[in-house]
Amino acid sequence: MIQININEYFNFLNTDDIRIRGTRVGIETVLDDYLNGMSPEEIAVRYTSLTLEQVYATITFYLHNQREIDQYLERWRHYAEQAWQHQQLNPTPAIQRLQAIKQQRQKRVSGASA
Repeated sequence: MIQININEYFNFLNTDDIRIRGTRVGIETVLDDYLNGMSPEEIAVRYTSLTLEQVYATITFYLHNQREIDQYLERWRHYAEQAWQHQQLNPTPAIQRLQAIKQQRQKRVSGASA
């Protein structure tokens, strides 16, 4: 029987940060696409830094540890939602400048059509 060493495929940075070895891609990136119906081949094409083998390893890891990884994904989604909300309430100076430019353009367009 051939044994696969899971550490060959992943870097376990902490309980909420598992990366695909040799990349900065978190397993949540691959699994989110996979759980939304993308095939492993489509995922590998979409993320050119990943090999098809790495994509399949991630999916296999998920299928063998589904309950734990579902919890991991839920924590990741919660974190991402909180980060997005914080970003909306506290835009960076660059985002504030872009929003001001957008408002100025909208005023010009609406003023021109009046």
